[in-house]
Amino acid sequence: MRVAVVGAAGYVGGELLRLLLQHPEVTDCLALSRSRAGRPIGETHPHLLPLTDACFADLPPLEAARGREVLFLALEHGESSRIVPGLIDETRALLVDLAADFRLADPELYARHYGAPPVPALLGRFTYALADVLGERLRGARALAVPGCFATAAQLALYPLAALPLAAPPALFGVTGSSGSGAQPKPTAHHPFRANNFFAYQVLGHRHEGEILQSWRAWTGPAADPPRLMTHSGPFVRGIHLTLHARLAQAAGDVAELYRTAYLGRPFVRILDRPPELTHAVGTNYALVHAAAAQDGREIQVMAAIDNLVKGAAGQAVQAMNLALGLPETAGLRMAGAFPC
Repeated sequence: MRVAVVGAAGYVGGELLRLLLQHPEVTDCLALSRSRAGRPIGETHPHLLPLTDACFADLPPLEAARGREVLFLALEHGESSRIVPGLIDETRALLVDLAADFRLADPELYARHYGAPPVPALLGRFTYALADVLGERLRGARALAVPGCFATAAQLALYPLAALPLAAPPALFGVTGSSGSGAQPKPTAHHPFRANNFFAYQVLGHRHEGEILQSWRAWTGPAADPPRLMTHSGPFVRGIHLTLHARLAQAAGDVAELYRTAYLGRPFVRILDRPPELTHAVGTNYALVHAAAAQDGREIQVMAAIDNLVKGAAGQAVQAMNLALGLPETAGLRMAGAFPC
């Protein structure tokens, strides 16, 4: 199988290359980057030196897709919207977009979180690829929108709760590392600012709330009140640790069993008997989840830990590709993390 990655010089692009260069079904992986064209991949991603001596290329996306089964778009928000109109009907390659351009199918919901959609006619052409919930339902999809990192952790914590009577919308408190800001230097990712610091951002309006609400209403009904996401940045590089709090209208049964049943057979969601630790998820495609109820059964806390660059981006993209193409879901993704890290 031949694949290409557009925007391969960023953190997510590097993680895609790491996974695809070791994928048992991938025979050729083309890395595209305008800014690094002609330079060795290992110069930008030194951890990939043992895997490839290739250089970045600079080709028009349509030319890059020619003769390839999959085209990954690892671009900044808004860039995919510029190139997808010239791709979607002109190539047979599976399109896998890792930006937010096509995650929301409702133009009004999109406008609320991102402004007017640049190509509203294409919003419905992409399948929202929450792989651990949809599973085999992704089979045969031709265009995938990979969920955001916070949205992934939040939705995996929320999904089993859709079956319970809630007294109020759930609240989600999440902390992410500096790699979520991308490879380009930013003041809030500068080491003297970030180290030994902890801060909230995008208060009362994180853009990933749009994705969360879209799925929550699909699971519970169109009138459901939105869960509230509270995002924070912590003094570490990789990962998201998220805690959900919910109150129930009536007592629940065994909440842990509810989660185990909801994710039965899902290879990358692990329901733990104790709260997850972030370092146990870093470097892997696993979501580590723990669910507990108060003694009266009417208060629930759920904790989820993921790697924002793997489960929250590149790993989920490869998992969704596997499912869409009918490959083994775990192909190229059965790796443990490094500990200690």
